[in-house]
Amino acid sequence: MNSKLTVFSWILRLAAAGIMLQTLFFKFTSAPESIYIFETIGAEPFGRYASGIAELIASILLLVPRTTWLGALLGLGIMSGAILSHLTVLGIEVKGDGGLLFILAIVVFASCAVLAFLNREFIPIIGERFKDSESD
Repeated sequence: MNSKLTVFSWILRLAAAGIMLQTLFFKFTSAPESIYIFETIGAEPFGRYASGIAELIASILLLVPRTTWLGALLGLGIMSGAILSHLTVLGIEVKGDGGLLFILAIVVFASCAVLAFLNREFIPIIGERFKDSESD
């Protein structure tokens, strides 16, 4: 990657990881909002802890250059679940947050999607296909 793309990649990594890491405090301290969300989707407390652990792992993977692709794919999966929950069960706005949690999920999803694309040649099995097409 050229230097501008590297800086852009790091901005996306820090944004996605920062958002996911920030939410861990609320999940692991049993904040009322987190309990409400996971009770509403029928996954309290296991889902709250499991999603927190998954977000922690995704954040760490995003910040390690060799594993950014894996963190991005994991982040896409986690945020797909969050977005789907907002659209089907929770609603866009949760407990008067003005849709902030939904917007943050969209930001993380978009960041991870771009990071997965930028790091596509490192993804096992399918990455080889991108290397071949880029060298032609």
